[in-house]
Amino acid sequence: MYTKYKSLYKIIIILSISGLILPNLCLGETSGTAGPPQSFSDVKAGFKVFEFIPQTLKKIWQEGTTWLKNIWNSYIYPFLHKIWQKIDSIFGKEIKQREPVIKEEFKKETEEMKKEVPLVTKSLWEKFKELIK
Repeated sequence: MYTKYKSLYKIIIILSISGLILPNLCLGETSGTAGPPQSFSDVKAGFKVFEFIPQTLKKIWQEGTTWLKNIWNSYIYPFLHKIWQKIDSIFGKEIKQREPVIKEEFKKETEEMKKEVPLVTKSLWEKFKELIK
């Protein structure tokens, strides 16, 4: 029977412990500085916090980027570089052999596109004129 209600017992124990501890955390006394500021010097002291936040965020950002750079340079880049070298060794020779054919095909395609672009733009302009009429 204990195994059947094991999770229920754990929940009851956790709730009873938190019920004993959490209310005591609310009993802390507040300091005498609580409330609205009494003078401009108090307001200036409050604005010092706003000066501190951007500096802290900038420092955190710089530390985070240096950490990521270290991770990239030490683990990720060497791994990807090894993979790229394997891919290049497999397909690099084939690409070099087919490069002249690919360049010729590219030149043919660009010539065809140069011929087709004026026709397409002309027809689009004509369609636009028809929509206006």
